[in-house]
This record gives sequence, C-alpha cells and structure tokens, in this order.
Amino acid sequence: MTKQTKTVTQFLDELEHPLKAEIEAIRSLVLGANPGITEHVKWNAPSFCYGGEDRITLKLYPPRKIQLVFHRGSKVKDTADFRFHDDSGLLAWVAADRAVVAIQTMDELDEKRAALTAVINRWILANASIAHGEATAPEG
Repeated sequence: MTKQTKTVTQFLDELEHPLKAEIEAIRSLVLGANPGITEHVKWNAPSFCYGGEDRITLKLYPPRKIQLVFHRGSKVKDTADFRFHDDSGLLAWVAADRAVVAIQTMDELDEKRAALTAVINRWILANASIAHGEATAPEG
C-alpha cells in the first residue's frame, strides 16, 4: 500500500496540467519503489523523501514533459566521494550528483516502469548509505 498524503493529494486535485494522469502514475510508481519513501509538496511539486531527506522531486513545468529530478537533498553536498552507476541508461546527469528522467507520455512511462522503479530504489538506498558514512553508491 502506498503512503499518499492528503497534502500531495490536495495539491494534485487542484493542479491543472496536460500530463496529470502521468503525474499521478509517476507518484504511485515512486511511492511503490521502496516502503521507506514518503511524500510532501516542496518547490511547488510533489517531492519524495527517504529518512526525512528529499531525494526525488517532480519538475512539472514547462508542461510538455515531467521530469523526475534525482538529487541528494535540498542543500548542496560534497560530491568528491559520490558515485552512482546507472546501468539503465535512464538518467541524464545535469550535475555531479543530480540527474533527471523525462517522461512525456503514459506509454513511455509504461515502457520504462521496471527500469525506473529499480533506479529509484537504488538511488534511495545509495543516498541512505552515503548518509551513514559509506563513500559510494551500490553498483547493482
């Protein structure tokens, strides 16, 4: 069972967006990827946390695509020891420790669902490991 919050549900109920169905499906996918993931609204979009730290945030605008922004929290962190191997090829790196996955259609989301779920879970666990003193993210 997913952990949908009233705050995010209300935000999405009031959201007018051409890809609203995709946003709802992405929300369910992210929440279902790991039982420790929670959600709230931050940066005017659904944001997903693990251990109280933001790790994945949706970028909703411009409205022609949805981006899942994979990050290491709201504050800049040292990237000297950060490594994350993306064997799925889904992540487009925009900084040393931040990547995005763009989704434009439900068909595209369905096509990427299994790989995206695995990457989300690995990202969450990698950043949880780093927060607890391990230098590198799991490779597989």
